Amino acid sequence: MKNSKSKEHELTESKRVALHYMKTLVDVARESFLILDSNLKVLSANPTFYDNFRVLPEETEGKFIYDLGNGQWDVPQLMSLLKKILPGKKIVKNYEVTHIFESIGEKTILLNAKQIDSVQLIILAMEDITDKKKLEKKLADYTEELENKIAERTEELVARVKELESINKSMVGRELKMVELKKEIESCNKRYKNGNGNHKNGKSK
Repeated sequence: MKNSKSKEHELTESKRVALHYMKTLVDVARESFLILDSNLKVLSANPTFYDNFRVLPEETEGKFIYDLGNGQWDVPQLMSLLKKILPGKKIVKNYEVTHIFESIGEKTILLNAKQIDSVQLIILAMEDITDKKKLEKKLADYTEELENKIAERTEELVARVKELESINKSMVGRELKMVELKKEIESCNKRYKNGNGNHKNGKSK
């Protein structure tokens, strides 16, 4: 009995110390952080979390994550991460979630989570990448538009080149025809002159 109580006390003390150090670290972080117990109850959140998600400590600490903000954190992807993926992997990186939050609207959040079994704590980091995703979409749309314009312009140029080739071919054909005609005219002139000369010679005789 004493050993069991002693181990429980040691775990509680270790958990308290670990929680203290975690809070010290995440309080100065730029990303939003939540520290959860093994039952997904919020033990602590950093100031960035409160600022970004517009909630208060009294509305957050001591509550299950899926009950936060009138259930707005009960996100299927997040629950799958915390209940199914994390227990097996212990650490999850760059897990992207898009969700419409009641107070801040639609956001795309990049989640990183680590489960620390020794003190039965979960640390969850959340990076708001909404603006980054919007910028990426704008760039992708612009690139697609630019590629379409280039493709259209290329088609126009190809058509123009074909048209010019056709005109050039036609002009070359005309030139060749004119050369042939010129040769034929010269040949006719020569025959005519030769014919006239013969006629004159016949008369003089």
